[in-house]
Amino acid sequence: MEETKERDLKPPVQESHRKSSMGLIVLGVVVALVAIAVAVLIYHQLYAKPLLQENEELKELAELEKQEMENQYKEFDLQYEQLQSTIKNDSLIAQIEEERRKTQQLLEELERTKATDAAEIKRLKAEITSLRAVLQSYIMQVDSLNRLNQSLSEENTQIKTQMAEQTTQITTLSTERNELKDKVNIAAQLDATGFWVTPKNKKSKDTDKVKDVKRLAFGFTIVKNVTAQNGQRIVYARILKPDNTVMGKRGTLAYESTTLEYTEKKYIDYTGEEEKVTMYSDVAEYLEAGTYRIFIFCDSQMIGQTNFTLK
Repeated sequence: MEETKERDLKPPVQESHRKSSMGLIVLGVVVALVAIAVAVLIYHQLYAKPLLQENEELKELAELEKQEMENQYKEFDLQYEQLQSTIKNDSLIAQIEEERRKTQQLLEELERTKATDAAEIKRLKAEITSLRAVLQSYIMQVDSLNRLNQSLSEENTQIKTQMAEQTTQITTLSTERNELKDKVNIAAQLDATGFWVTPKNKKSKDTDKVKDVKRLAFGFTIVKNVTAQNGQRIVYARILKPDNTVMGKRGTLAYESTTLEYTEKKYIDYTGEEEKVTMYSDVAEYLEAGTYRIFIFCDSQMIGQTNFTLK
């Protein structure tokens, strides 16, 4: 009789144990799901959101650079038109007209180009340096001819005044840049070219292996510009890693109506002549393999850019 009672009590105990085990399993699944959700939220706040903000910043930067280039091409076209109205030399007028058509053609190409087309934007920006040099040479020729004829002096003064007024009108239209461009003489803007980049290891030897890089040496040439104001300048380098984050982050610089983080800066004494600039940046953070981009800024303007790859 006692054995029968003992057997009758066993099933309820086993059923209770089975329910308890199932409850623990469900609780474990819930905890795991909560942990995954928290991890996803942390990743979004720490990585995904800053990266999206950086990409938007780069898009805005590209649009501003394209708008600035369009204004420069329009300024060149306007100055050619004004030059043509001050001379009577048919040969010189024809030469200026040819350069004006070239400027208008490049402007049309720029207007059809997307701001994110880095290769085409780089090509059209390089054309600006050439066009500015040609324009300056014609300005000097016209001024020389006008000095030979005193009767044209008053007309020459009037034309220069009109050119200054037109320049002010063009820069005033750029209201999205908080009128910063109203103070910029487009013809006097500096340009950087001839970039080079040399990664160094801890023994200061050249290397292209990302794991060995301890220092970056890079440089460029600021081209000759006789119309630019001489004096001390601060040149900023902003280096973006493959994930679009800024390497180094030494501080911030003013650009258009915003501020950007930069990697390195250097003081130079610009004399209007060609200036070779060399900069260095020590690496104190993790670097990944891929393409790195270097943007150079001066006088609140981006004056050049390049890229390099680490394996």
